[in-house]
Amino acid sequence: MSEMINNREQRQVILKQLILELHGGASVEAVQERFAKLIEGVSATEISEMEQKLIQEGMPVEEVQRLCDVHASVFKGSIEEIHGTQEAVKIPGHPLHTFFQENRALERWFEERLKPAMVRWMGETEGESREAILEIFEELKGIDRHYARKENLMFPLLERHQITAPPKVMWGVDDEIRGKIKEAIRAIGEGGVPTDLKQSLLEPMIHQIKEMIFKEESILFPMAIDTLTEDEWLEIADASEEVGYFMFTPTVVWKPERKFENLLQIEPEETAPTGEVKFDAGAMTPEEINAVLNTVPLDMTFVDKNGLVKYFTQGKERVFDRPKTILGRHVSNCHPPASVHIVEKIVEDLESGKRDYVDFWIHMGPKFVMIRYFAVRNAKKEFLGVLEVTQDIQPIQEITGEKRLLSEEETK
Repeated sequence: MSEMINNREQRQVILKQLILELHGGASVEAVQERFAKLIEGVSATEISEMEQKLIQEGMPVEEVQRLCDVHASVFKGSIEEIHGTQEAVKIPGHPLHTFFQENRALERWFEERLKPAMVRWMGETEGESREAILEIFEELKGIDRHYARKENLMFPLLERHQITAPPKVMWGVDDEIRGKIKEAIRAIGEGGVPTDLKQSLLEPMIHQIKEMIFKEESILFPMAIDTLTEDEWLEIADASEEVGYFMFTPTVVWKPERKFENLLQIEPEETAPTGEVKFDAGAMTPEEINAVLNTVPLDMTFVDKNGLVKYFTQGKERVFDRPKTILGRHVSNCHPPASVHIVEKIVEDLESGKRDYVDFWIHMGPKFVMIRYFAVRNAKKEFLGVLEVTQDIQPIQEITGEKRLLSEEETK
């Protein structure tokens, strides 16, 4: 056993050394040759550990991300196949089966849709081919759903098992691909892309997408099948439809075959740590709940089903004053007599189900105030009360363009 551990540790050292040499400027060919001589088989888990250690030792995630395509090409053909991955891929409805089917559909799409359209577009200055290639890249934007299921469903579960580096690196590459697709759509949409730039605009992006397919199936998915429990795969399967699919939609609901049938009848009660309030998604302490609600940039007031003011937030910037003396007061007594009938009509419509919300907007000096009333219902659709949400939307209306980075002043 100690010999196995030592061999594994030594291989980890070699893997790290190879990546650092690439980082230092060594050619891929030179590293690949040494790799072939020194390494007989590398598992996805070891690559994960390598990246994790590099980041823990101070190499920026962006550097590991920059090397991702390089070391993927080095490892290609050298990564041992994981039996568990092969088995999971054969099970309809299993998340890995869906991921793989999406990748196969995307590969067919490249050959049957994209490739012919690119050939036509490359040979034209302008015309119908530009519209066709633009439509095709609008379709490709849907790859975001494939990536989002990895990032929002699989990555959090890997992080539960202290696997953080590979998700960070892969998410960064996913975002690069998203950015290149958007840039291609923008450039094609504006028209006038010179013929000599068409290839340089599209081919690097297509290559990176194909490389991501390899990285998923040879590194990420084997590592995930080795790490995640059956119940965690069920979590991913159950939440996948909400995120959405890309070019393939499973038609079978995956139900794993339990060794003991009675396990299917046992649903462990989800509990919150002592002193925390459990929600549909997560749990918080009363102190956290109060702070979060007061941090939300909205004024919120809750009136219960009996018409009594039960709660209101106390944020820093309020639109309307709310003294605590109104708590427990009937809502009809909180408005001038001339407008009471309007309030009563709103509550009546929300309680009856005629409406789910009612909106108003008014000018108040420099503020443009949005006032919204929502019916609050429980899971059984029973009426619990009315939530009033108020916000000054003037600053929002003044927003133009995009902001994706912090300004120089904000970084100081």
